[in-house]
Amino acid sequence: MIREMKPEDWKRVEDIYKQGMEKGISTFNTECPSYEEWDKGHIRECRYVFEEDGRVVGWTAISPSSGRCVYRGCVEVSIYIDEEYQGRGIGTQLLQRLCDETEKAGYWSLYSAIFSINKASIALHKKCGFREIGYREKIAKDRFGVWQNTTMMERRNSII
Repeated sequence: MIREMKPEDWKRVEDIYKQGMEKGISTFNTECPSYEEWDKGHIRECRYVFEEDGRVVGWTAISPSSGRCVYRGCVEVSIYIDEEYQGRGIGTQLLQRLCDETEKAGYWSLYSAIFSINKASIALHKKCGFREIGYREKIAKDRFGVWQNTTMMERRNSII
């Protein structure tokens, strides 16, 4: 079941984020932000969790891609699935829901910067209508000290 994320979901959202952090293929962050920091950095609408048997097993949210008001319709996507639940179509359902709801909310461009080694996330985004628009070579070191490339992906909603 997909539903709107609530503040009380934070513990599971944080746990799932930490899994991605520990794997070293989804974020350059080495520490998980507090809920207050995370909340401040993400847009309040279009935050969703996937719940199975009463447990949050995946989440998605959007962040502003720029502080300039002219870019209000361009947002960056975050999506994380509990490693025990990957490969079951949960990511597809969550990302498709996010695409649908962001369009209704007036966002015209969804953007993702994905570790190029994260082939599953790239495939997920392509499945949901994203296209590769470029890459950034050796943009930063991962938590293991290895330089990583990121693949830039974008989905344009039908607003434009």
